[in-house]
Amino acid sequence: MENRVLLQPAYVLHSTPFQNTSLLVDFFTYDYGRVRAVAKGARREKSKYRSLLQLFQPLLLSVSGRSEVKTVIGIETGLAAILLQAERLFSGLYVNELLSRLLHNYEEHTALYKNYQDTLVALQGSENIETVLRRFELNLLSELGYAINLEEDFRSHKAIQRSANYRFTADLGFEQTDILAGEDDSRRVFSGAHLIALRQFDLQDEATAKAAKRLLRLALSTHLGEKPINSRGLFTARH
Repeated sequence: MENRVLLQPAYVLHSTPFQNTSLLVDFFTYDYGRVRAVAKGARREKSKYRSLLQLFQPLLLSVSGRSEVKTVIGIETGLAAILLQAERLFSGLYVNELLSRLLHNYEEHTALYKNYQDTLVALQGSENIETVLRRFELNLLSELGYAINLEEDFRSHKAIQRSANYRFTADLGFEQTDILAGEDDSRRVFSGAHLIALRQFDLQDEATAKAAKRLLRLALSTHLGEKPINSRGLFTARH
């Protein structure tokens, strides 16, 4: 990454207090992926950055520095923040946490950046939350090189059959099995009907939506490690 970057499209993913009055911020930028930078004095009441460093606020970010952690030298915005409430807010926090945890610093992900924007807009609207999140998770895994093949059995290369059951292995895919979804040792087993419905993003059926969530948790956990996703606790606390 260049030592000085000006007016880079960006969003705040996460921020934490740094030293006495500053913030350490993870940004998601269009050209450089995740960028970590210190916003000096941003916690002061009269800071010019304080009101802008909000989640889901489209920004134009300027940073400088030779080290891994940059210094914010300017922030602008001409657009209103995306407003999320209740479960849609928790969903936005979840999406941000996934990006903070899985992206590497200074790796370009322009397609994922656009998908992130589309996801926030969809969460602000009325589209089914489960559909929005599963679509984002699948796109995220694909962008990082871990795409889930919902089309065929990875061993036989035969198309997924609606009436069959399949065992999922992270980073490999699905293979047909005689174990039925719902039986013992079936946490990784999915019905072909549910996989086809997910492929078509048809998650109105409750059983299909639960199967899709279970599948994506399995796939993501391989790369997230043992540390829990904090934002999932917000959903649990609400219900």
